[in-house]
Amino acid sequence: MRKALILIALLSAGLAVLFEISTGSLLDSEYQNLSAFPSASKEANPVVEWNRILLGIVRTPGAQAPTVHPTRSFAMMHAAIYDAVNAIDRRYQPYLVHLENASPGASQEAAANAAAHDVLVALYPKTRATLDTEFQRLQAQTPYGEDKTAGLDLGQTVAARILALRENDGSSAQPVPYIFGDTPGDYQAPPPSPAGQQPQFTHWSRVTPFALNRADQFRPGPPPSLTSNAYTQALNEIRVRGIANSTASSPEQALTGRFWNGAIQNYWNEIAQTAVLANRSTTAQSARVFALLNLAIADEVIAFYDAKYRYNFWRPVTAIRAPSTDITSYSAADPKWLPEVQKTTPDPAYPGAHAVISAGAAAVLTSMFGSDQFAFSITSEVLPGVERSFTSFAAAAEEATLSRIYAGVHFRTDLTAGQELGRQIASFVINKFMAPLNATDGYDDGQSTSELNPHASSTRRAKYRSNQKVNLPSVSPIQGKGVPTQERKRSSEAV
Repeated sequence: MRKALILIALLSAGLAVLFEISTGSLLDSEYQNLSAFPSASKEANPVVEWNRILLGIVRTPGAQAPTVHPTRSFAMMHAAIYDAVNAIDRRYQPYLVHLENASPGASQEAAANAAAHDVLVALYPKTRATLDTEFQRLQAQTPYGEDKTAGLDLGQTVAARILALRENDGSSAQPVPYIFGDTPGDYQAPPPSPAGQQPQFTHWSRVTPFALNRADQFRPGPPPSLTSNAYTQALNEIRVRGIANSTASSPEQALTGRFWNGAIQNYWNEIAQTAVLANRSTTAQSARVFALLNLAIADEVIAFYDAKYRYNFWRPVTAIRAPSTDITSYSAADPKWLPEVQKTTPDPAYPGAHAVISAGAAAVLTSMFGSDQFAFSITSEVLPGVERSFTSFAAAAEEATLSRIYAGVHFRTDLTAGQELGRQIASFVINKFMAPLNATDGYDDGQSTSELNPHASSTRRAKYRSNQKVNLPSVSPIQGKGVPTQERKRSSEAV
């Protein structure tokens, strides 16, 4: 009789839990798709798992604040994971948070889980129920004990410090009003968007970088003059190759234009997941890969918005539809021209974001894994079920970059400048942050330990301490005037 009563009690408890889940008590119904990940194995990599969870969040309509770029969240979460795990592993310089007394026996997995969970709960409080569920799922893989408790405490401490250090970084500011220019080459809202529609992230260059000293540290030179050969060639190319249903582009090229027409940083985080899992990277190794990747990407976004709103260069659809003038380098306007992907991102063309992020991401991953050669497949953010395969990081980066021509949204000159900017930022991040303390762990940093700056992390920490409260300057509207024609002429031969 006693056994029967116990069995009934257990069944009742189980049904109660199932009822709570089905009615949404344990899982925010608005974010139920966040749990639609492959179930974790006993050997699940917590860094990869939390990257997947964050991708699920930013892909959920309404979850991401429209004026806060999602790359900030990836950089913050992975910085916290790295500093928490590295405090235990102790083989690399910390990024920002240095904990002297961390136990070397603490659970790295518990530290990673706690750091990621607490950062994401702070950034996305509406997803707390889902994040708690994911946290418990991943924590269940680590046996209970003092090591797990120590790792949990350490992760929570690091997360709190990272959140505090980024609290006043300028990301919560409202976008800066944009005043459109009125001369050929000046950015205008790209059709079919309504005329005068404000461009996006006009304030983002004012956000405190994660690694760079300032947003314009690697600012590219200006775009080519409208009368230059470089601009004429770029315009003629996209005019025939980027138009919707182009007969000059092959079906394969048109497909690439559509395939990559999503949030490019998401593609590269998934590529990193594949590489980390294929290489059977440890928790510590994975933490460093994703931290360097996402610090670079976050600063690339800050940097390219600095350049975009310095030069305010028009998009191809605006240029091709514009009436002919003596200044522009083409003879006939096409007022009905539309790009292959129909809609153009609402911000200036130069430099191209896909080119910046793809070149930088490929450089980081090549450095971390010691080789560019890696066979992998990636699915599209915008074409469900469509997959493309590559044999190297560079091949994927090149296709993602050139896809913007076939999509009809970027001149080739936007992409050339973007690639250079991405590589410069990636090199800076790799060589200045998270340097080995002693011998490497099998990854190739592309530089010897002696060539790396061993004081970079402490310098960055000092900078954040001195700028705990960021006093932003008074904000004036952005004047959407391109750079003077003379300045464009000086750069045209180098593009």
